[in-house]
Amino acid sequence: MTLLDGKKLSDKLKENLKQEVLELKAQSIEPCLAVILVGEDPASATYVGSKAKACEQCEIKSLVYKLDVNTTQNELLALINTLNHDDSIDGILVQLPLPSHINKDIILESINFNKDVDGFHPFNVGNLNLNLKGGFLPCTPLGVMKILEHYDIKLQGASVVVIGASNIVGRPMATLLLNANASVSICHIYTKDLKTYTKNADIVIVAAGCPNLLKEDMVKEGVVVIDVGINRVDGKIVGDVDFENVSKKASYITPVPGGVGPMTIAMLLENTIKSAKNRIKK
Repeated sequence: MTLLDGKKLSDKLKENLKQEVLELKAQSIEPCLAVILVGEDPASATYVGSKAKACEQCEIKSLVYKLDVNTTQNELLALINTLNHDDSIDGILVQLPLPSHINKDIILESINFNKDVDGFHPFNVGNLNLNLKGGFLPCTPLGVMKILEHYDIKLQGASVVVIGASNIVGRPMATLLLNANASVSICHIYTKDLKTYTKNADIVIVAAGCPNLLKEDMVKEGVVVIDVGINRVDGKIVGDVDFENVSKKASYITPVPGGVGPMTIAMLLENTIKSAKNRIKK
């Protein structure tokens, strides 16, 4: 069994990204990421802190806007509009989830798609689904693809099961795999007999937010397992896979933490630098 070390790979990628930033600064372009946090959700605050730290490591300018939980939708839209029109800002990210009185879809659609480094704007989603170049790809699925590429795990013709159908991970993940010529099945909460799908899969990607969902008897020998889940159980962070037992049958498997998470942040930085490079083309 080989551990798919996302932390090690992300550190290597960030070294390369830092060099790209230095080259941009030599051209008087300073990549800048603006992150908006509404409310005081502890997990969200932790994620925002991790993103700011990663930006610092790569010498990307990071602006964090911490807004009160009672911030209105119109106030948030006004801030996004200001950032949209600020040419010094390359990426805009609104940390999810948002308070219940704010419509997530309206907020995400209000971000200039040229600064949508999360890859959630309908324009970027459309590019992905049509397999068109340009635009931004969602960070977590893109990070998974980078891991598979780095470890030379072949996708063409592979049977892949994606568990989870969210717009953030599951759906774009399946589309990226399909674009890479894999045969893809998407499973979700209404799927009957999940095991019938996973048992013969060459690759299983789990993003369901359910601890220990994927068990040893649900996979074949030599399976590749990517665990996107992040759950807190008894004070510990665990994934969606019964790692201890599934790893006995897997040829490759990601740990949690230290697998997909670090790659998600690395891809956010990569998208921000990509946006900054677009300034040169204008």
